[in-house]
Parts: sequence; C-alpha cells; structure tokens
Amino acid sequence: MTTSSSMTAPAKVNLALHITGRRDDGYHLMESLVAFTDAGDRLDVETAEADEIVVSGHFAAHVPIGGGNLIAQARDLLRASFGAQASGPVRLHLEKNLPVASGIGGGSSDAAAALRLLRAHWRLSASDAQLSALGLRLGADLPMCLSARPLMARGIGEAIEELPQFPPLPLVLVNPGIPLATAEVFSVLTRRDNPPLPALKPLRDIAAAAEWLNAARNDLEPAARGLVPQVADVLRALGEIGALTARMSGSGATCFGVFSSPFTARRAGRALTEARPDWFVLTTGTQAAEKTHAG
Repeated sequence: MTTSSSMTAPAKVNLALHITGRRDDGYHLMESLVAFTDAGDRLDVETAEADEIVVSGHFAAHVPIGGGNLIAQARDLLRASFGAQASGPVRLHLEKNLPVASGIGGGSSDAAAALRLLRAHWRLSASDAQLSALGLRLGADLPMCLSARPLMARGIGEAIEELPQFPPLPLVLVNPGIPLATAEVFSVLTRRDNPPLPALKPLRDIAAAAEWLNAARNDLEPAARGLVPQVADVLRALGEIGALTARMSGSGATCFGVFSSPFTARRAGRALTEARPDWFVLTTGTQAAEKTHAG
C-alpha cells in the first residue's frame, strides 16, 4: 500500500540580523530574531519503487536535482544514520513557490521538512534534538528551520531560544528577481564585530514589534545593496506604501515590510504587484509563538 504525507516548508524571515564576530574556522557569529511565515514551499513524500525527486512550481527550474539538492542530502543523511530503518525508497515531490537564493531559507526549510516527513514516514526513533543535530550537518539554518517557530538564534545559528510570546506580523515579502549567494554577501562585509541585538522585551502587538525592529538592523544589508542595488529600490517602495518597518531578510535579496493589519498588507501587496510585475511579491504573515503568556 502506498502511503503519503505532506508539509509546508515555510519561508524563514530574519526580522533582525546582527553579525557579532567570526570564529577561527570562518563561520560568522550572529544574533537574529527569526520568524516563519504561513506561506512557503510544499513537500510531499510517498512510498515508491525507487528513489525519486520531482520538482514543480513557479521556481522549479532553479532547483538543483543532483547532489546539490538539500532534500536529497536530508534523505541520504537519515539513511546513513539509521540504516535499514530508513531503507524504503521514496518519491519526494517539491512544489517550489519561493525564489531560490533569496535570503528566506527556502532550501534549508525544504530540507527541514524532508527530515521531519521522512522521520515520520520511516517511523524513526529520532528526537527533535537528534534531528536538529543531524540537520546542522546540512547547514547552519537547519536547526531553526526544524523549529519553525518565532525564535532567537545565536552562535552560527545553531543556538536557538524559542520565544514564549510573539505576535503574528502581517508581512509583504518582495524580491527584485535577482538571486544573491550568501557566500558572496559575506565576502564583501566590511565589519564583522557589530553590537548585539537590543534587549528583547515582551512584544505583545504589531506596534511594539515594529518599534523594537526599528531599533535593530540587518548587518548584511549594506553589503547586499552593493551587490544588488535594487534592494534599496524594494525597501524604498515598501516604506512608501506604508510599512511600519522594512528590512532585508538574511543575505537577501528578499525584503519584507511589516504592516499594521492583514488588510493593509494585502492592499500593499496588490499595489506593489501592479506597480512592479517583474518583482516577486507575496502577502503573508508570521506564525505566532506556540505558547502565549496571559497578561
């Protein structure tokens, strides 16, 4: 009997990202406030006669299918770790809705979804902590993408503190249609020892979150703007259309605007789509913290 299951691989948004140092091995130290959206890619897994990866969706043509595919690497990593328990061949179908190399964790989120789906599909006895440790071998973003909840990430991204309280934020994501390699952005950084994030106070609503974000920054943004000047155009457009705060996510070139309500976000998204049909525009929102504190 064929069994199948599916999962959304949400976009990862670095709401703030401070680069605070660099390790001897070249990895950069960071502090980042991270949230995940309601929208993203979609991954399905089902039993098959032989391993297969199928990619569809708007950005399918940009996804590597061979050894560079993080979904395949996630599958093979579980096989190497669990042997016969993970031997059954599978068909993995990725619906690629998010642009590639765009600073919103698409590949890492896809791989995290693959790890979670395959753990359930093969009924592996792996805890969340074990899965996170395995994921870190695929990339520094994997542990946070496995969490997929509002969090603070420190170190190289592996030290995660899930937030007990964080409001859902109405967002518009905008990408100018230009891929931007993370390594390229880091290679042109002029400073790697910036101050840490401001102390994170309880952010009970959108206005409080926007106020805190406006006191923070993305230390990769100036370098990315130098490589892709259109980032500045996107940020300007988001500000002009009413975003409470606008910033680049991750290493870019995707930017986000936080809006006062889902209605104003939808209105802004429609206006940007009409004004710039060559841009990728996605109206969405961040997922709230799983646990909330009253009061």
